[in-house]
Amino acid sequence: MKKALSCFIRVVSFLVLIFSASAQGEVREIRILHVNDFHGFATPHRPFGSQEPAGGIAYLAALAEALRNEKPSLLLSAGDMIQGSDWANLFQGKSVVEVMNRMRFDGMVVGNHEFDFGQKVLRQRIGEARFPVLGANVEGLEVLKPYTIQDLAGIRIGIIGVVTEDTPVTTHPSNAVGLRFLAAEETVRRYVESLRNRVEVVVVLSHLGLYADRLLAERVKGIDVIVGGHSHTKVERPLRIGETVLVQAWEHGKALGVLDLALEGRKIVSARGHLEIISPALGKTDESVEALVLSYQKKVDELLEEVVGEAENDLDGENVRKRETNLGNLIADILRERAGAQVAVINGGGIRRSILKGPIRLRDVYGALPFDNYIVAVRLTGTQLRETLEHGVSRIEEEAGRFPQVSGLTFTFNPSEPPGRRVKEILVSGRPIVLDQEYVVATHDFLAAGGDGYRAFGEAVKSSKDFALIGGAMKGEKLVYSNPGQWLRDVVIEFIRSRGKVSPLLEGRIREGK
Repeated sequence: MKKALSCFIRVVSFLVLIFSASAQGEVREIRILHVNDFHGFATPHRPFGSQEPAGGIAYLAALAEALRNEKPSLLLSAGDMIQGSDWANLFQGKSVVEVMNRMRFDGMVVGNHEFDFGQKVLRQRIGEARFPVLGANVEGLEVLKPYTIQDLAGIRIGIIGVVTEDTPVTTHPSNAVGLRFLAAEETVRRYVESLRNRVEVVVVLSHLGLYADRLLAERVKGIDVIVGGHSHTKVERPLRIGETVLVQAWEHGKALGVLDLALEGRKIVSARGHLEIISPALGKTDESVEALVLSYQKKVDELLEEVVGEAENDLDGENVRKRETNLGNLIADILRERAGAQVAVINGGGIRRSILKGPIRLRDVYGALPFDNYIVAVRLTGTQLRETLEHGVSRIEEEAGRFPQVSGLTFTFNPSEPPGRRVKEILVSGRPIVLDQEYVVATHDFLAAGGDGYRAFGEAVKSSKDFALIGGAMKGEKLVYSNPGQWLRDVVIEFIRSRGKVSPLLEGRIREGK
C-alpha cells in the first residue's frame, strides 16, 4: 500500500510540474549530443586526400563531457559503432562498448553492421553495455529494446530506435537468420502514438539514412527529433521537415553533433545545432578513455605492424561507392586472378578505408577489408551479369555500398536514367557482352549469398541442382571456385607480398555517359 501511494505521489508531482511549467510559459533547455557510424575509428587518422589527422575518440569524449556540463544533456549513438576498424574488429567490438561505457552513453540504436560478428557476439556486446541498445523494428532478438524513456532535469524524453530494413542484405545474410526487420515507418508510427502522451519530447534514433529519415519525418507526425546515421552524412546544421528536426554527425568520430532544444511545456520553441569537428587540434583528451584506447591499440600494433609491401601512390578506398577507384581495381583484379575468372565484381561498400602511399602494413589491409569474406566464382549469363551491373548502379544517388568495382570488363552507365535502365555499353575483355553466353564471374561469399541485394549471384548458385550450404561454405554446379578457408584480405596480403610494390591506376573501367 505504501509503495502504491508513493508511486501515486510521484506521478501527481510529475504532472503538476508539467502543467505548472506550461502555464507559466517557462522555457527549459536541454542538449542532445550525438555520433553515428563510428566504425571503431578510435585513434586519429588521416582521411584520403587530407594532410591533417581527423577524429580520435579520446578528444571527442573530452569535448562531450565539457558540453554535458553546460546544461542537461543526453549522449546518443545512431549505430554502426562496433565494427569497421582493426581497433574494433580484432576484439569483435568489445573495445568499443568499453569506451562507450566510460563515456556514459545514454542510448544507442543497433546498426546493420552491429550484426557483422553474428547474433551470439551481438548478444554479448549488448549484455556488456551499460546503456540501452534499441531496435524497435527487429523481431527475434529479445535483448534489443524498442525504446527507452530518459528523465532529463524533469523533462521526459522518449527515444525510439529503428534500423534499416535492408540489414539482411547489408550484413552477411547468415547473420540475420531467424530475424525479421519490420517496416520502420509503421513501427515508428506505432511507438510514437504510444509514447506521445507519456513524454514531452519524442526522439527517433535512426539507422536508416538521411533520405529515409526525410520520408519518415514527412509521413509520421509527432516526431520532435530524428538523430540519424547509416548514410554517413555531414549535416552541419539541423534540417526541418514540418515540425521535425533532423540531424546527423558524419562518420568515424570526425564530428560530434550538438543539438540544443528549448521547450515551453511540450512544445519545442527553438532548435539550434551544429557539428563540432574532432581532431588532435582540440588538444584536450579524456584521460580515462585515452588510456583504454591506447591499451587496445598496443595489442593491435603488436599484431598488425608488420610491413608487407609498398604503395607507390595513394590507394583510394573512400570513393568506392560512386566511381571507379584504383584500390577497387586492385582488389577486383586480385579476386579475378585468384579465382581464374573472366570477370570480377565486388561491392564498393566492402572496402572501408584508403591505403596511403608508402609502406603497407597488415593493419592497412585489415582496415581496408575488415569483413570476413572469402572468394567465390560463379557462372553467370550475360543477361545476369548485365542485371548485376544494373543493380550496382541503381542507388548511386545515395552512394549505396552496392556500387560495383570491377575487373575484366568495362561499362558505361547514365545516372539520369531510371534504375534498371542505366547500364549502356558493356565490354568483356574488350568485346561486347553476349547475353546468352556464360561468364565466370569472381566475387565474394557476401554477394554470392545475395548480400547488398545482388540477387543474380544468389539465384545462379541456388539454381544449381546440387546446391548445398555446408558449414558456411557454398557448393553447387554454378560455383567454379570457392575457398572458405582463406579470407579475402589474406589473399590481398599474399598478393602484395609477392609483388613488393603496387601502383594501381584508374583505367576507365566505369564511365558515365548517355
